[in-house]
Parts: sequence; C-alpha cells; structure tokens
Amino acid sequence: MSAHAGNILSTRGLTKSFRGFTAVSGVDLDVKAETIHAVIGPNGAGKTTLFNLLTRFLEPTSGTITLNGRDLKGTRAHDIARLGMVRSFQVSAVFPRLTVRENVRVALQQPLGTYLHFWRPKSSLRGLDKRIGEVLAMVGLSDFADSYAAALPYGRKRVLELATTLALDPAVLLLDEPMAGLGQEDIGRVSALIRDVSRGRTTLLVEHNLSVVEQLSDTITVLAGGKVIAAGPYSEVSRQQAVIDAYLGGVDG
Repeated sequence: MSAHAGNILSTRGLTKSFRGFTAVSGVDLDVKAETIHAVIGPNGAGKTTLFNLLTRFLEPTSGTITLNGRDLKGTRAHDIARLGMVRSFQVSAVFPRLTVRENVRVALQQPLGTYLHFWRPKSSLRGLDKRIGEVLAMVGLSDFADSYAAALPYGRKRVLELATTLALDPAVLLLDEPMAGLGQEDIGRVSALIRDVSRGRTTLLVEHNLSVVEQLSDTITVLAGGKVIAAGPYSEVSRQQAVIDAYLGGVDG
C-alpha cells in the first residue's frame, strides 16, 4: 500500500483526565495517509479513550488533534464525519429491525439531514439506491440486502456495521476492535475485507488480536498506562522490551 509522506491525522500532547485519573497522557500520534495504523496495548491502556478523543466524543483535558492540517478544537462529534473521519464501535451498532439495505440507507441519510424525515415516501430516497448497492457489493452483503439485521450471524452484523461506516466514503476510517467476538473463520474474512476497503484510504484500528495487527498494519502505536511506549513497524516494536513487559508483565494502565 502506498503512503503519502504527510500525516493525515496527528495529535500532540493529547491528555484526558477524569477526576484525578489520567486515562490518556501526553499522546503524540502520527498517522500517515493511506496506511493501516494499529493502536494496541493491554486492557486499560487508554485505547478506546483515545478513539473517543479523536472523534470528539470526549473533550481533551489538554493537547491538540489535527485532521488534514485542521485543528479539531471546538469541532462537534457529529461534524467529524463531514470532515472525512468515521468510526465504528466495539459492539455491533446496527438497527436489528431494519434490513441490511435500510441500515446502509440510514447511514447515507445522516449527512443529508433526512434521516428523521419519516413522513417522506420511500420513493424520495431512490437516489441513494446506487450507492447502497455499491457499498453492499464492496463488503459482500449484496445477497443479504433484504434480510433483517437481527437475522444475520454475528460476523455478518460486524460486516454490516463496517458497511454503514464505509457508506460515507471516509478518508479516515477508525475501527474499534473489529474482531471482537468473532470466530476464526469470520476473523479471516473480516481481516481480508479491512485490507480491501483500506486501499486508497487511511485506517486506524484498535485491536487485541496481535496476529491480525501483524498481518494488516503498516505501523503500530503501543499504549500502556495511557502513554505511548513504542511506535513503528510491528516487526520492530514487538521486540522492544517495554512492549513485552506491558503484555507479559501485567501492566493494566
């Protein structure tokens, strides 16, 4: 995968404290454009808090976040997607009583401001059909378009969640533990899918499965106790003593 020289997403001194407990402390993060960058670390290391800061679900205590050179200070969480950065969550976040097609349609309606226009006929949304078809084909869900999300196996629900994030064609895709709860067969399928959909875009993922991280990532950042303890290619970082100690020495952040 080719990577541009510049960073599309960066933080400097990013810190978040909760009543005296510092969950993220002075994090400097540089994510190069069109790469897959993984954030790893033991439980309690601050990984999900970092994601929540990047997407403005949380306000930093201090530090800066820049996306494509733009300082995100004061940017509201619901505006982040309009700037080209979209995230998924640890747990499946689909609408179980809607079909696969309808879940993707809702995602596409949000930036248009029409997702609450319940009084409008379905025919008014036909302009979205082409994009819905493209997204479902991209993730291999075309045959399940009219299935209710509740009826999908768990692995395909996670794929549907990925589809709803891809619907907005983000430049930066943030995936929070995409392999959580998946069986081995689904892990292989979702890993291949992430690699495919990451072509031409930037992917930042939090993931506990180190074999997946090794296979997918161009660069990794390791957190422990809310701080960056290592960063670089997996082949180099995984051999550093601080990283080995963090995983094998019981560091819980």
